[in-house]
Amino acid sequence: MSGGAPLIYIVAGEASGDVLGARLIRAIRAKRPEVRFAGIGGARMEEEGFESLFPMHDLALMGLAEVLPKLRKLKRRMEETVADVTARRPDVIVTIDSPGFTLRLLKRIAPLGIPRAHYVAPQVWAWRENRVREYPGLWDKLLCLLPFEPAFFAGHGLAADFVGHPVLESGADTGDAARFRLKHGLSAEAVPIILMPGSRVTELSRLLPIFAETLQRLAVQFPRLVPVMPVAASVAPRVLAALEGWQEKPILVTEVAEKHDAFAAAAVALTKSGTSTLELALARVPMVVTYKVNPITAAIVRRVVKVSYAAMVNLLAGRKVVPELIQQTCTPERLTVEVARLLQDPAAASAQRAAFATIMDSLRPTAGLPSEAAADAVLSLLPARG
Repeated sequence: MSGGAPLIYIVAGEASGDVLGARLIRAIRAKRPEVRFAGIGGARMEEEGFESLFPMHDLALMGLAEVLPKLRKLKRRMEETVADVTARRPDVIVTIDSPGFTLRLLKRIAPLGIPRAHYVAPQVWAWRENRVREYPGLWDKLLCLLPFEPAFFAGHGLAADFVGHPVLESGADTGDAARFRLKHGLSAEAVPIILMPGSRVTELSRLLPIFAETLQRLAVQFPRLVPVMPVAASVAPRVLAALEGWQEKPILVTEVAEKHDAFAAAAVALTKSGTSTLELALARVPMVVTYKVNPITAAIVRRVVKVSYAAMVNLLAGRKVVPELIQQTCTPERLTVEVARLLQDPAAASAQRAAFATIMDSLRPTAGLPSEAAADAVLSLLPARG
């Protein structure tokens, strides 16, 4: 192992992992200032003084079409990472999400005998449960974001620790509604609606036309409705081009702080399923959840997915807290009805908000923040020193 101050090697492969890695570094430094870090990360980790072995975006690939042309580069990056770990002999290795790369890395470095933690459990409880058979021996600690995951993995003979969900540290509940209204000249009577169609090309191409027609229908009933669309800066130009034909163009928001201000000002949200539902729930924004994929993908998903709900808030609650209009029910007519109900029925909106409070409580670790709980779990792997 490394001499002198302990060395923790962190590997993040995509933007969400980079955020988790940065918070983990801060939390570990607060507890053990002498700890050093190495590995692979992005801009957020680099803000903490972290030096990445190579650009993290080399690993941030989604889907077969993206991965196949880059297989040679990915293989080379794997060899570089294994060689770096072997040379440095860190005291602990932490891999964050990105299972396509990180789980292969954990298998490759297992013979080195270095304590290993994997942060963000693979979601095999939702589909492909048979993959659990591949996991014994890959890590010493599995850090779970969802409260039901440790029991699932225990059922397969794998120990796991619940450390809390990072959405609790996102700041989604800290927005300033008045600041958002002032910046965009919105009157007190204006009714902001959050639209979150996703950031991938396929998501945008399928959902934006449906959102556009839904908005037109809603505008007839609610003339003071103001659409607001938070998007990643990287896809903003693409979204702008897609909005060219819209009758009322949404306010585009690319800054995280302004997105949270928009949440605070919003009366309702129409969002794709995903982490966005947890952000909106933390901000107490009543929502309608939707999603649409091509029919072949939908048929495959129906056969392999084992969970009852698409929206994470419903999955955590164990019941339908928010409407889910998925695939055939993802239509402007159905979406209009459900959004209108939340705008017209204060009791329906209040029931969602009350459920959101309970759901958020279920995502909290037993003490402190999720990043602090994760830091404690990682530090527990440091070899005892004389």
